[in-house]
Amino acid sequence: MEFTKLGKSGLRVSRLCLGTMNFGVDTDEQESFRIMDAALDAGINFFDTANIYGWGENAGRTEEIIGRWFAQGGGRRERTVLATKMYGDMHDPLDGPNREAGLSAYKIRRHLEGSLKRLQTDHIELYQMHHIDRSVSWQELWGAFEIAAAQGKIGYVGSSNFAGWDIAVAQGEAKARGHLGLVCEQHKYNLLCRLPELEVLPASQALGLGVIPWSPLDGGLLAGNARHGGGSKRSGDAKRLEKHASQLEQFGALCDELGEREDTVALAWLLAQPAVTAPIIGVRTMEQFDRTLRAVEVKLDESALKRIDEIFPGPGGEAPRAYAW
Repeated sequence: MEFTKLGKSGLRVSRLCLGTMNFGVDTDEQESFRIMDAALDAGINFFDTANIYGWGENAGRTEEIIGRWFAQGGGRRERTVLATKMYGDMHDPLDGPNREAGLSAYKIRRHLEGSLKRLQTDHIELYQMHHIDRSVSWQELWGAFEIAAAQGKIGYVGSSNFAGWDIAVAQGEAKARGHLGLVCEQHKYNLLCRLPELEVLPASQALGLGVIPWSPLDGGLLAGNARHGGGSKRSGDAKRLEKHASQLEQFGALCDELGEREDTVALAWLLAQPAVTAPIIGVRTMEQFDRTLRAVEVKLDESALKRIDEIFPGPGGEAPRAYAW
């Protein structure tokens, strides 16, 4: 496994991040344990979750599974760089009117305590805002994060689904307080979703954030499921497959020439992007997990990268040069 620093921080993380969104939903607890053990054995030390995973009335279930895995001991917690997120409705009646999705000092305190309890740990390396809430001031948010860090409950703060200008504002406010600010942005980014190249990736690079792509295979659409008969609950309906049929056919042909699976090449392409720290691999089974490890070994040459750009053209570069002189 390869490792890199998370943004401008000194924290070293694996180039693949284990996503746990399926644990307790599509993946039972025993299989989840097997996947997490295999991840550590393969050198993956970076695990991502969120308090709402489990979804709806079962929100928190995924964190509980990870907590029971940590409780087995064997250095599991010590070897894991743990990331979780907060923003959504945890369906806790005690939250009253503060149940609504959003950010606040209240949520940072209360939801952090809930995550720590479910995860059976006293600290979280990376605490992330799952979405932006522009109705709340950064004075309030950074103040709450500073308290949590001073208490030793969190190490670093990250964002998810932020626009480029949200990142810039957050970092400006943090700098004014003498705070490190955000160390990473978790964003949807893949061959079929290259819009972040306009603003989010350049902003992240300029302001010291590592980028952690979620949905790196676009819900399975880039995994070659149509050709290999795998199927995916998140690969979309027939309309999406039909819309991208020509691109996916060309991509499949290129992967055949390279002698690699489509999912491997799609992940290897992300790993070749300078702004990317670690794609999040949201596997459901051990078979899927085993396949993903190959991506770190594949190094795409300039010819392959050029052909991929021709198949999946990006926005044309960074803003504003991509659309103005």
